[in-house]
Amino acid sequence: MYSHILIPTDGSELAGKAVQHGIALAQVIGAKITALTLLLPLHMFTTDTQMLEDTPAQYKARIQQHAEKTLDAVAHAAQAAGVACEIVHVEHEHPYRAIIDTAESRGCDLVVMASHGRHGTSAVILGSEKIDDQALTVKSREGQTATIALGT
Repeated sequence: MYSHILIPTDGSELAGKAVQHGIALAQVIGAKITALTLLLPLHMFTTDTQMLEDTPAQYKARIQQHAEKTLDAVAHAAQAAGVACEIVHVEHEHPYRAIIDTAESRGCDLVVMASHGRHGTSAVILGSEKIDDQALTVKSREGQTATIALGT
């Protein structure tokens, strides 16, 4: 079955449901997980009010703190479930690409993520990106989580 699950999260409530789903799945099948948080670079020309309010140093510190808090929560949940967990945070302009690159570089054979993220990341992946031309999408009964199989 699957042995290494990538769980991208932005710390939102919706992403938290995908984290719970991914950890529960890993526990049942004996897989390890890698939790991923993406840090978007600061843009001086943006409509994101949080980017506009911060200096570059303040922005970097704030998103770093958020990433650490988010990943710590995943690591604690995984530990409580007895699931091996590695945490990764990546700064990248394109979240969908960072998720795919991390899955490939870490040898993940499954990605579990929220179907609607902060910036529609999963819609981009599920709608237009394929890995080895093989992608399996499974939504929960509530339609809130998606699972992508990478390769076979």
